[in-house]
Amino acid sequence: MALLLAAFGTAGATEAPPRLQHFVFFNRDRERIHEREFLGTPAIAGAQLKYSWRELEPQRGQFALRPLLEDLAFLESHGRRLVVQLQDVTFENRPAVPDWCIDPAFGGGQETQWRSRASDGKKARFDGWVARRWDPRVRVAFAELLDTLGKAIDGRIEALVLPETSLDFGERVPPDFTPRAYLAGVAANLANARRAFPRSLVIQYANFMPGEWLPAEDYGYLRAVYAFAESIGAGVGGPDLLPHRKGQRNHSYPLIAARPAGVRAGLAVQEGNLAERNPLTLRPVTVAELNAFARDSLRLDYLFWGTQEPYYTNDVLPFLRTQPPSGQGR
Repeated sequence: MALLLAAFGTAGATEAPPRLQHFVFFNRDRERIHEREFLGTPAIAGAQLKYSWRELEPQRGQFALRPLLEDLAFLESHGRRLVVQLQDVTFENRPAVPDWCIDPAFGGGQETQWRSRASDGKKARFDGWVARRWDPRVRVAFAELLDTLGKAIDGRIEALVLPETSLDFGERVPPDFTPRAYLAGVAANLANARRAFPRSLVIQYANFMPGEWLPAEDYGYLRAVYAFAESIGAGVGGPDLLPHRKGQRNHSYPLIAARPAGVRAGLAVQEGNLAERNPLTLRPVTVAELNAFARDSLRLDYLFWGTQEPYYTNDVLPFLRTQPPSGQGR
């Protein structure tokens, strides 16, 4: 861990790290907020839950917010807070955008992602669907959802999370896609979310950006996302806590660690993260290691712990039972 601390310099070393807040990332298993282990652990501040654009607006202008509002009311009644992750992307064969948006009027509304298998990118596998974030027609429609959500839950939820900026088309790049247009689309969506949620925190998951690969190919796209988030009072973060991965260490982690005071940040401990091995010990990483890296190296404000088994039951919950109650001092 000392080597990792050195790798990220001493940003923030002269000031106390933030009070790290622990949430459980239940993903789409939203009924799990009723579990006794979750509600009975004082260190758990609340839940991070996924809601897709598709389910929240099944018909244009007709919003289905009842499940979200019921989840929020339940958490409030138990003194827990809600972080909403608003999905316009999936990594499975399930669209995230509504059927009405999958239409020529919106350029098709979404695109297929392809994960390259070989370094030449010629062999690829299906990797889900992503909204056409760079398309102004899609952004206008998405902004209408953001405005409606803001009117219903701004100030009541802890944060709204916009999903990761990373995407991959392999060799099948949409003809109207460019990295710069994509950057403009990410910024516009973030600005629209921030305008719709002036009281709740908005977090942009910014892990990688298409068109560059740091440090060799740096066109400033990822840095621009972080700078823009800072300029409008938004938070930053990402979908994985992987301290030993070169990709994360060369991209988002240095930007998170160097963010100015007042810019809040959160990362999720998602599927596979606790199966990673520490190259120094050759053993799987521990919950305590990840927590220390998040708190001391990245100075995170939020950790969203996933529920992958056996780690959640055997490691995450026992560790959280040793932490100070949520909302109290370190």
